Amino acid sequence: MGNEYKPDLITLIDDENVEHNFEILDTIENEKGVFYALYPIFDSAEESVEDSGEYYIMEVIEVDGEEQLAEVEDEALLDELSAIFEQHFEEMFDDIEED
Repeated sequence: MGNEYKPDLITLIDDENVEHNFEILDTIENEKGVFYALYPIFDSAEESVEDSGEYYIMEVIEVDGEEQLAEVEDEALLDELSAIFEQHFEEMFDDIEED
């Protein structure tokens, strides 16, 4: 039982003060900043089945001395980060399949 999976969860509040729950799939920290790959958590099985399976890439920014997450707006950076995250995911799944 020592190998139980416990996801890292985060709640974000959007511009309309609506809470959205996400699982943190992975984190990248490099010279360009700190970035998270987030996957939405749904309240019902139907919502989960209807989801497209896409994850979101968010950047840690500082606003008034407080860390916040924001969407990555630079398309080239977003493409670069997507490639890195996808490589990480492939490596994680390869490790799982080998076990």
